Amino acid sequence: MYSSTFIFSKKQYDDEFHRLDQAIAEAAKGIPGYIGEESWENSSTGLISNVYYWQSLEALQQLICHPQHQQAKAKHANWLAGYQVIIAEVIKTYGDAQLSALTLPEARQDGTPPA
Repeated sequence: MYSSTFIFSKKQYDDEFHRLDQAIAEAAKGIPGYIGEESWENSSTGLISNVYYWQSLEALQQLICHPQHQQAKAKHANWLAGYQVIIAEVIKTYGDAQLSALTLPEARQDGTPPA
């Protein structure tokens, strides 16, 4: 499993941002190998983090190459005050089963998060 973490500081969003953001989210969910995503915001720094989980790098690459993702990336300076992307291979997950986290092993068997 792989994760792609998009960390950013936002400026002002407009209608175009929301349209592209929605289209990219729908595109990601339609890619075979998409497992799920989580979002976090650090209230003290204002940074936002979106973490996507993938079964393969090829699945992730499909999102990276998607035309609407490319369009948003080209215009990022309109909406973001800086960003960083971290691509990582998940080598181990564990927990106490009290959370139905996307990264637990049962989420990887068929590519969908546990219920």
